[in-house]
Amino acid sequence: MPQDVVVSRDQSVHVFDITGDVAGMRVVMVNVYFIGQRGGPWFLLDAGLPFSAKRIRDAAAERYGEGSRPEAILLTHGHFDHVGGLKELAEEWDVPVYAHSLEMPFITGKSKYPPPDPTVGGGLMAFMAPLYPRRPVDVSSRALVLPEDGSVPGLPEWRWIHTPGHTAGHVSFHRESDKLVVAGDAFITTKQESLFSVIAQKPEFNGPPAYYTSDWDAARRSVERLAELSPRIVACGHGLPMRGEDATRGLWHLAANFDRIARPKQGRYVHMPAITDEQGIVSLPPAVPNRKAQAVGLVAAGLLAGVWVTAATRRKARD
Repeated sequence: MPQDVVVSRDQSVHVFDITGDVAGMRVVMVNVYFIGQRGGPWFLLDAGLPFSAKRIRDAAAERYGEGSRPEAILLTHGHFDHVGGLKELAEEWDVPVYAHSLEMPFITGKSKYPPPDPTVGGGLMAFMAPLYPRRPVDVSSRALVLPEDGSVPGLPEWRWIHTPGHTAGHVSFHRESDKLVVAGDAFITTKQESLFSVIAQKPEFNGPPAYYTSDWDAARRSVERLAELSPRIVACGHGLPMRGEDATRGLWHLAANFDRIARPKQGRYVHMPAITDEQGIVSLPPAVPNRKAQAVGLVAAGLLAGVWVTAATRRKARD
């Protein structure tokens, strides 16, 4: 398992080395990644939860030097927990933001994502999904489409791979030299629907977060495509990184058994996907009514808000 290199005094922030030039940082429940040797040119991959810009900036300063800025910000996709610090950081650092063309409406302020489905997954994180932010971030003045040839500007050893399903424009990043895959939410190594699993961070292969996955057939094909790469190191948007045979075999097993392990039996997008294009939402299947999910979600949201306010107050007092 990759070795920890920094653990912040804020226990909701956790920084870990993956390779000599790739590090990850977990902020509460989601990971961001730094690509580049210490002290040299570097890239930020994804931008965390809302209000996480300072934590990302501080971690970057620790690794690359005070006042350093990346060459660019790369996005796997634009869900709220992957772009929370994006606008602030992109403007402060004055850098471009690269994403797939099908993610553009969601990072240029044009469109919300398809609604989440709280009826799938069965955990508190899923029940609370209707309360998660859906408003698009707007970095239109800095947003650039990833090159069609699969190259990553400024990172010649890396390739981006279109891995739709969780979102239509979701991408993963692959480096052949060490068989490293940064998968975003194409698959994850925790059960993101379960609050207990999110806290425990026990490594296990799972499909994309179910409540925000809008095309399950595409999600299965994306996992199969990544498994064909036989990665030796995997790093995801949620969960701890994994390496060696555990990573390779675990992903193969998930790909071969995706419908049993990952795909819900019922749900809004299980049999009919949401359709989006470069302008945003084109069509949606009907919602699945679920009063239990609504009630549990409201209660859980109240509890989570209390925890969030308490933690923020404590951080402010420490600072």
